[in-house]
Amino acid sequence: MKLLRFGAKGQEKPGLLDAEGQVRDLTGHVPDFAGDGVSFAALDRVRALDVESLPVVNSPGRLGACLGRVPTFHCIGLNYARHAAETGGKPPPEPILFSKAASALSGPNDDVPLPRGSEKADWEVELGVVIGREALYVSEAEALDYVAGYCVVNDVSEREFQIERKGQWIKGKSAPGFGPVGPWLVTADEVPDPQKLALSLSVNGETMQSSNTSDMIFGVAHIISYMSRFMRLVPGDIIATGTPEGVGMGMKPQRFLRAGDVMELSVEGLGTQRQTVLAAE
Repeated sequence: MKLLRFGAKGQEKPGLLDAEGQVRDLTGHVPDFAGDGVSFAALDRVRALDVESLPVVNSPGRLGACLGRVPTFHCIGLNYARHAAETGGKPPPEPILFSKAASALSGPNDDVPLPRGSEKADWEVELGVVIGREALYVSEAEALDYVAGYCVVNDVSEREFQIERKGQWIKGKSAPGFGPVGPWLVTADEVPDPQKLALSLSVNGETMQSSNTSDMIFGVAHIISYMSRFMRLVPGDIIATGTPEGVGMGMKPQRFLRAGDVMELSVEGLGTQRQTVLAAE
C-alpha cells in the first residue's frame, strides 16, 4: 500500500494511492497515520477495506507529510561509504545516532525556509524507515519484521549550526521545514529489499546525489537491531538512514542552498519530493 495525507497544513486527511494512481479518501476509516495509526494492526485494518468503495479524490491538492507526527525523528550519520569519504572521515565502527526535532516534520513539496543566520544549508536525500511495532533488544535477523514501511526523507541540514557551533548535531537539523517526509508511506511488503534502492537529488535541475542504498555501511536491519539495544523504538518512529555522497558540504568549493533554489529528490519506488528554498523570515 501507498499511504498518504492530503490537504492544507493542519487539516490533512488520510488517504491511499490506488493501483491506477488515484487518491482514495480514508476519512472515517482511520484517524491519521501517526503513532499507533501506523502499527501493524492499524495497517491490517486498512488492508481489509475494499479500495474500490473508497471515494476518489479528484483534486487532492497539497500532500502533507505521510506521517501526521512522529514520536521520535531518529537519524543515522555518515552511513554511506562514499559520503564518509567525501567529508574526510573514516567509516564509523558503529552507527552514529542523532535526532531531528519532531517539529521539523513537513510535507514533501512544502517550501523550506532558511533559518535566521543560515549561510550553510545543505541537502541530504535519505531512505526513511517507519517502525510498526515496539522494538527492544531485537536481533538483526528479525529486525525487518518491525518495519511498517518506507518513505523519502530530505534531511535538510545547516552545517554551521551542526558542526561549527559545537554541541550536538540536532541544532543544525531541526529548523521548521527541515524534515520533508513522503509523499507516501510505502508498506514494507512492497519493498522486498531496502538495500537495493536507487536514490537521487538535484538542485536547480543539476544532479548532486545519485547512488544506491547498497552503499550503506550499516543496513536497515543492522540499524534497527543496534538502536534497539539502547532504546525502545515505537510505532510511528521514523529513522532517516543516512545520505550518499554529493552533499554541498563535500564539494570543492563547498556549495550551499540559497533562496530560490529548488531541490528535487526521489527514492526508487517511494516517490519524489520537490521543495523551493525561501529566504529567512
